[in-house]
Amino acid sequence: MDESYYKYHVFFCINKRDGGKQCCENAGATSIRDYAKKKSKELGIAGKGGVRINTAGCLNRCSEGPVLVVYPAAVWYAYVDHEDIDEIFEKHLVQGSTVERLLLP
Repeated sequence: MDESYYKYHVFFCINKRDGGKQCCENAGATSIRDYAKKKSKELGIAGKGGVRINTAGCLNRCSEGPVLVVYPAAVWYAYVDHEDIDEIFEKHLVQGSTVERLLLP
């Protein structure tokens, strides 16, 4: 098979840690993931040949979060709000370039 089912597979960490420890869910990750799912559908890029927004358990980068990773290139981003997600959509998922200011090493 030459081509992946999805052009981009985006995994949002929504892990919740006990005891008030830093984690993606405490930073609103589920809400942002829901926003991204809706946005991909509104833009018409969701589904086969396009973008799949998924939930991930702990991605083990809690101190850098909230985080998401875009495959197949394994590009990691930290984000804060809807505006950051909008920028990732526009630049990475639509235009195919990385958002340098949100990249994680």
